[in-house]
Amino acid sequence: MKICPVESPRDMRDFIKLPYQLYGQDKVWAPPLRSEQRKQFSPSTNPFLEHCKWQLFLLKEKGKVIGRIAAFIDTLANDFWEEEIGLFGYYECIPDNAASTLLLEAAKSWLREYHCSSMRGPWSFVSQEFGMVVEGFKPSPVIMAPYNPPYYKEHLEGFGLKKAKDLLCWQISMAEGYHIPQRIVNLTDVVAERYDIRIRKLNIKRYDEEIQTILELSNTSLIQNWGYSPATESEADDMAKEMRRIIQPKGVLFAEDKNGRAIGFIIALPDLNSLLKGLNGRLFPHGFIKLLWGIPRLRRYRLFALGVIPEYQRKAVDSLLYRALHESLYSSDLWIEINYVLDDNWPMINAIKKLEATPSRRYRVFEMEIS
Repeated sequence: MKICPVESPRDMRDFIKLPYQLYGQDKVWAPPLRSEQRKQFSPSTNPFLEHCKWQLFLLKEKGKVIGRIAAFIDTLANDFWEEEIGLFGYYECIPDNAASTLLLEAAKSWLREYHCSSMRGPWSFVSQEFGMVVEGFKPSPVIMAPYNPPYYKEHLEGFGLKKAKDLLCWQISMAEGYHIPQRIVNLTDVVAERYDIRIRKLNIKRYDEEIQTILELSNTSLIQNWGYSPATESEADDMAKEMRRIIQPKGVLFAEDKNGRAIGFIIALPDLNSLLKGLNGRLFPHGFIKLLWGIPRLRRYRLFALGVIPEYQRKAVDSLLYRALHESLYSSDLWIEINYVLDDNWPMINAIKKLEATPSRRYRVFEMEIS
């Protein structure tokens, strides 16, 4: 087995192709679009890389690619965190401990050269997309969420990586009889009246302004969240363009005070992954039509983001937004995954428990010191 830095277009193709080879027979995996994967690894199409140092590695055995990993440093995030953290991601490997050790050591050694104090991951070149599944390997992953086989956890722990943070997921299914508890309906009626809050949907005709509002609310409400770092203007613009292709106005809601000031937001994205199965990562010849026809009809969603400005936190505004989203998206077969809640975010966890959602999945971010 031999570690090889990605240095040529062919190496890059091999790096991108590996998951499709490893997961080809896995019925749970939802193959991402190959074109979207390629965009992640080019500075010309991914503004995140503008503030990163990075290196990709392949692991080969007798000329065959059997593993991959990325090592990188997000200089803007480190400035924001005031730490020298090295990141790793895009980890894929056959079920072989020796192969795993070679990959992780390659990333660690590269990060050591840049004087990083620790190694954290899995992380990705997409803002706020990180973690590895450690519990709840079914159902299939939702849009913009990782997927991996169970043995990856053993690989990372065997190398000496330990839990840094867990991110929790819940699900609700109308087809399985879910209903918003009456006490939440009563509570949110009181909250809306007491604080004179109204809920409105995203105005697609003012899309750019609405995205700017979300960005401002995010930087105000989520800035203290573990792992969060503010997106650059070019990153925000890029994400806005990507989301516009799939976003449904009924899935993006704002909470406003009596003066019309936005105090919170919630975003649910149609679960595009449920349409990608069977396409093997390719839009042509029939994938484009499937997506174009299918997105407006989807009844599966990922709750992607929720934020409430500090002065309205701990006042059940989050519950009000949950209820409003449920009513906005309602159908008899609605299914939503509430995704990426930090395991020590007790106000959010308690709010979700009161909604009587069902725990579904746990992601983990690992970390170790670099000596």
